Amino acid sequence: MDAAESPALRDSLLNRRERLVETISEVGAGDDLVRLLREVDAALKRFDTQTFGRCEACHQEVDDHLLHAHPLIEYCLCRLTPEQQDALQQDLDLATRLQFALLPAQDLRFDGWTTHFRYLPAGPVSGDYIDLVASDRGGGMYFFVGDVSGKGVSGAFVMARLGALLRGQIDFALPLPDLVGRANRLLAENNLPSQYATLICGHATPDGEMEICNAGHHPALVVRGGEVEPIDATGYPVGLFNQNPYRVTSLHLEANDALVLFTDGLIEARDPSGREYGLERFAAFLRKNHAAPPRALVAACLADIDAHRSGVPLHDDLSLLVLRRSP
Repeated sequence: MDAAESPALRDSLLNRRERLVETISEVGAGDDLVRLLREVDAALKRFDTQTFGRCEACHQEVDDHLLHAHPLIEYCLCRLTPEQQDALQQDLDLATRLQFALLPAQDLRFDGWTTHFRYLPAGPVSGDYIDLVASDRGGGMYFFVGDVSGKGVSGAFVMARLGALLRGQIDFALPLPDLVGRANRLLAENNLPSQYATLICGHATPDGEMEICNAGHHPALVVRGGEVEPIDATGYPVGLFNQNPYRVTSLHLEANDALVLFTDGLIEARDPSGREYGLERFAAFLRKNHAAPPRALVAACLADIDAHRSGVPLHDDLSLLVLRRSP
């Protein structure tokens, strides 16, 4: 695997181990928790012996996408028969189609807002989350962008669950902090210790008022003319702690102002030398292209990222959402 990514995976495993130890001390040494802890320790030992990412059977390198999705894995697909590999591919193809079916309608226009998004998994399925929900109570639109810890199938499961939890709260017309707080508690109570998600949740009204709750995610970017203003996190990721109060940031967008939301894969896209696209270049791009409508803005941004990557594959899921106040 890419040596530059190994420290990040090791840090993720160490964090997972710490969460497991804490959970075992609180709820007891359940068989599933003890087994998972042993698997984490075994993976960390493979780091120490420099065999992490190598198949125990054929001794070849495990595919990076598979390793990122399942960092505890010890084998590649060499143990599967051709028939089993075909069945697995069919399952992954179906999972891809189902995940894209969960995405909101493209180019949604509602109550004075226009939108466009792109959703680019690094592998067959994604741990990113995007949703747009038109509100029947008081008008306006709810919007969500999230990034689940981990990738692949496990991340996709958590993403689907998070979406169901959030959508299930909207009809109750809860204040935004309560909506995120309830989803946080439900996710924390029923997830593995290593599974959580950073999340931006917001509500935009027809008169341009907007509330944003940022739960440990990258800053939302407000684009006003040639200026870009970040809206930073106001709480921890969801699913990390049972009790965690959240706060909102309130703002007003005038005609043609825009809100831009994104996930890790955008600013961490790398060129052949390993240099990341970065938040500064992204903000400079938005300042230069601020007048473009959402669809054109997203397309131009992805073209700029492709130029930066120069053929280097995405190593993380990439999602981008733009909401613009209509003239």
